[in-house]
Parts: sequence; C-alpha cells; structure tokens
Amino acid sequence: MFYFFRRSVSSAQTCKWLWALLLGCAAVLVRYISGPLVTAGGLGFSRWLGGFVDIVSLPVIVPLVAALLLVKKGVFPDSLDYAGFALLWLVPLGLYFSVDGSSLYSPLMLVLVPLLWTVQALGMSFFIGFIFKYRRWYVTVLSTLSAAAQPLIASTSWWAFYSHQTLAGYVLLFVSLVPVIISMIAEN
Repeated sequence: MFYFFRRSVSSAQTCKWLWALLLGCAAVLVRYISGPLVTAGGLGFSRWLGGFVDIVSLPVIVPLVAALLLVKKGVFPDSLDYAGFALLWLVPLGLYFSVDGSSLYSPLMLVLVPLLWTVQALGMSFFIGFIFKYRRWYVTVLSTLSAAAQPLIASTSWWAFYSHQTLAGYVLLFVSLVPVIISMIAEN
C-alpha cells in the first residue's frame, strides 16, 4: 500500500487500474477452480517449487507479462506503470489468500507473501524500465538477469522462512529489497 500512497491515481489511469483489478479477479477465479498447480510435500525442492509457482513468484510474473503484452499490442501506452498494474492485479489474490482457510493465522501468507509480491513487482519493473530506457546490450543482459533473479530470490526467501531458516530468510529478503530501495532513491 505504501507504493500506492506514493503514486497518485489520475482519472486517465483509472481504466488501466480497473483492467488490472478485473484481470486479477479472473486470475483468482481460475486459481479457485483449478487449485494449486504444484502439489508440494516436505521441505525440499518440491516445497520451493510449489511456493514459486503457486504462492510467491508466478502470481507476480503473470501480470507483468500481461502488462508487457498489452503495451506491445498497443492497448496501453509505453508509459504504463508496470509495478502498479501488477500490484493491483494481486489485490484480489491477496484477499483470496487472506480468507482461504489454509492460510488463516499464518504470518507467511498474510505478511511475508504480500511483501515479496511488492518487492518483485517493483524490482522487476525497475529492471524492465532499464531495458526500455537504455538500449545497450550490456544493460539489457544485466537487467534481464537481475529481473530473472528477483523471483528466484523471493521464492527462496519464502522457502527459508517456511522451513524455519529465519536468518537465511532475512538475508534473502534484504537482498530482494535492494533493487526496490535503489529504484525509490533514483525516482526522487
């Protein structure tokens, strides 16, 4: 929510925000009908993969890819706020997770997961902006690798907290926060 307090929602952007919320509601409906995509068990790789696909990273990657496709098709202008679009898309999913019976009283699902969603959306959109702003090959390669690492780090942070490796979880959470902090400093 801090991100939206920093940004003003103008009437010209209202249609885009409405599309983000509607697409997020459709994604929640698909999630409710299909259930989890990965059946996770134990604390190993299958749990990490289940967290990556169903909880932490894929829900952020899908709206960012959808926003990129909508910009490429000309539905939205090039100046679209990718992070805002993705975060608004994720609001219905956050509400779904908060009322889902399996996530009640879980600080991982109610606090950590929305924080990791925000970190990924802001970090990956920051790197996408670098790709569009600086059209040099080395900037494109480094930004693409950094954007690809963002969901991996966030999922590993969630997995570390889930498997009670709190110190590793905090370190990875801090590492995933670095691009967000840099982007907030660069904007001001």
